[in-house]
Amino acid sequence: MSQININNNVYAPKSFKKRIAMIGPGFVAAATGVGTGDLVAALVAGAGFGLSFVWAIVVGAILKYFLNEGVGRFHLATGKTIIEGWQQMGRWATGYFGIYSVILGFVYGAAATSACALAMSAMFPIMPFWSWAIIHAIIGFLLVWTGRYFLFEKVMMLLIGLMFITVIGSAALFLPHFGDFLKGFVPTIPDGSFMLVLGLIGGVGGTITMASYGYWLKEKGWKGKDWIPMMRLDSKAAYFMTALFTVSLLIVGSQFLYGTGIQIQGEEGLYQLSDMIGDKYGRLFTWLFLIGFWSAAFSSLLGVWNGVPYLFADFVRLIQKKQNQTVTEKDPAYRAYLAWLTFPPMLLLFFGKPVELIILYGALGALFMPFLSLSIMWLLNSKQIAKDYRNSILTNIVLTACIVLFVILAIQQFTGLFK
Repeated sequence: MSQININNNVYAPKSFKKRIAMIGPGFVAAATGVGTGDLVAALVAGAGFGLSFVWAIVVGAILKYFLNEGVGRFHLATGKTIIEGWQQMGRWATGYFGIYSVILGFVYGAAATSACALAMSAMFPIMPFWSWAIIHAIIGFLLVWTGRYFLFEKVMMLLIGLMFITVIGSAALFLPHFGDFLKGFVPTIPDGSFMLVLGLIGGVGGTITMASYGYWLKEKGWKGKDWIPMMRLDSKAAYFMTALFTVSLLIVGSQFLYGTGIQIQGEEGLYQLSDMIGDKYGRLFTWLFLIGFWSAAFSSLLGVWNGVPYLFADFVRLIQKKQNQTVTEKDPAYRAYLAWLTFPPMLLLFFGKPVELIILYGALGALFMPFLSLSIMWLLNSKQIAKDYRNSILTNIVLTACIVLFVILAIQQFTGLFK
């Protein structure tokens, strides 16, 4: 990596070339956000409406960039963590996170490992589904327990590389006519597609781990206002890649399934699609597609296993009023939450409903995104932030749109659970 370490200080690169070489934390955040649910949503959109929603994916990536950039800017401009920011907002904010994190950890631990096991069971049906889920949970636990961020980041970049080769490679089989592709950038909402459009915009690369971005910046040694240009490039590159992944799946759905009447429903629908691709193009492409699915699932698992324990450990630190203590991956509270993510959720695996668990996690996730949007708007308009680093008018408009969008999606997600 192109960075200069002198007395444990890392100096912000000035040239574009050096900045490109240091991109990393944003990719971790974005790869964590691109889960199997996002891939399925893009496939469903392509199968049902062709290339009509390229614009929605682009808008979704832009919205997530503003949120991710806001988290990074708050950390670099103030030196504070997002948990400390929530503490400034009041006890209701930290209390909300505390309760939410405990519930989310239990459900997500089962949902993430189930998504990984779905893909692995399709590729290697040599053991029970729950065995694959437990293996992934333990691998994630051991990798993060080592407390070595750079090892974690290298594994994440490897998974991103696999996603790039397999997902982009799958899309290359179905390249559309350039004129048809350009039409997808024109905003249209066909009849019956409103909630699908909102889901695409709201779901592209967005999870609780966006709030962990500041901790990953700290692990890289990015501290202070000089790093804001580097952070912005890091976030832009990450969400450009996020949009590219998701548009690729939209292309697969539109070119391979549009007009056939075949529906892809839930993560298990990916099995059906992978078999169809294999029947037409050969078994190799079935494997490529499933590897891409697995890479998306496992990168999401690792990102949450590494990122959310930072938030929880920081939450515990503030409750204990240890303001001068720094949270690390070896903090007891960090490791306690890592264990909470890994072991108790294994009980849920024996209910045999992996897709339902993933849907429930999606509903819980919808509760966090409006909270994060409100947090960034609240904190970065505060007079406690230097004027040069407060939100611009454009940023406030985008964040207001995020709050409205995510509230609508949260209502829709939870009403859908009881239908």
